[in-house]
Amino acid sequence: MAVAEQLGDRECLAQADIGNLLLRFMTPADYALLRPHLRRVPVCNGDVLGRHGAPIERVCFLEGGIAGFLNVLEGGRRVAIGLLGREGFAGWPLLIDLDRWPHDVVARGPNATALAMQAADLRVALDSSETLRSFLARYVSAFVAQMTGTLTSNLVQTVEERTARWLLMYHDRIDGDEVVITHDELGAMLGARRASITDALHRLEGAGGIKSGRGKLLIRDRAGLMALAGATYGPAEAEYRRLMTPLPS
Repeated sequence: MAVAEQLGDRECLAQADIGNLLLRFMTPADYALLRPHLRRVPVCNGDVLGRHGAPIERVCFLEGGIAGFLNVLEGGRRVAIGLLGREGFAGWPLLIDLDRWPHDVVARGPNATALAMQAADLRVALDSSETLRSFLARYVSAFVAQMTGTLTSNLVQTVEERTARWLLMYHDRIDGDEVVITHDELGAMLGARRASITDALHRLEGAGGIKSGRGKLLIRDRAGLMALAGATYGPAEAEYRRLMTPLPS
């Protein structure tokens, strides 16, 4: 079931207790604009947060787990262009005045929660606060930097190097070192055949970078994965840290 169909009752949501970093780091005044409209909802592996071409009716600020932004190709094939975790939100195309989802957005990894609100309520808040619009726009800029890294990686890197990059991006967005993902899911995210992903994972495991299990991977040598991913991992992450510092109250 799509998260958009699971909105529950509102609850007391103190800013200091929020798991989403965007909501936690924005000014208290801007958070107060959003707080009355936020509802905590479950997010499970495979949940659809947005569907290509559909109206953007709700946005989700993840408190855990991961969501993949997937470009939909002819014939229904999907290729990942970016990852979202607790550092961002699904619905950022509203910030560039898009009213429909340009990509599929699908939850991956461990079950988690998100804070969801109606897109119309976010638009009202954006129109009433320039600091809120500016802060969320900084996240959009950081996410575009991540997508640029994905484009470069897809053009110049081997499947093994691309796999190392995506595992690092997953690792950044989870607690601990265990990445919950199957070979088929990773292949779908990277637009690669399952056999190619399996070969790449075997090479990464042989080099000591990971330990592969059924439906999960254990990150063992992050530095080695970073060396393999090269310049396609790191710049976008540094840009996020530069842009997304907490705003002064």
